[in-house]
Amino acid sequence: MACPYFMPLQKLEGAWLHPSRLPLGAGWDGHCSAPGHEGTRPSDQELHEFCNLGYAAKCFRLPVVRDCDAVRFSVARHQGSRLLLWFVCEAVHRPVTHGTLEYDVERGQWISSHSDPRIQKMLECYVQAYLQRRIQSGTTDSIVSENS
Repeated sequence: MACPYFMPLQKLEGAWLHPSRLPLGAGWDGHCSAPGHEGTRPSDQELHEFCNLGYAAKCFRLPVVRDCDAVRFSVARHQGSRLLLWFVCEAVHRPVTHGTLEYDVERGQWISSHSDPRIQKMLECYVQAYLQRRIQSGTTDSIVSENS
């Protein structure tokens, strides 16, 4: 699960033991969007321990009052050029909101998107990492159930 206040910007290469197991499908560099800390770039340690992994209760930037603690993504189905994604926003390790969004791989555009720009950006990163793994493994059109 990724921290809901993390705004990923670019992949962090080589710094992760199992990058495909990370909540966003890879390690990401970026900045904080927590109130009062917008645009702050976390340290490398914070990126590794908090931002990319969610439930960052020890992060001093995390607001005391918040809608959720972490965000989880998974691919529900990849069939043809359509990619159906699930998202779950959690608070105290329980779902508070969830839904599905759809991406057209062939056109490279969202059919439906999330209203929160932070979560939408995380979804874009998740899809980018997912598609890159699919290309590297040589797998194209199939039905997939993959949980992060």
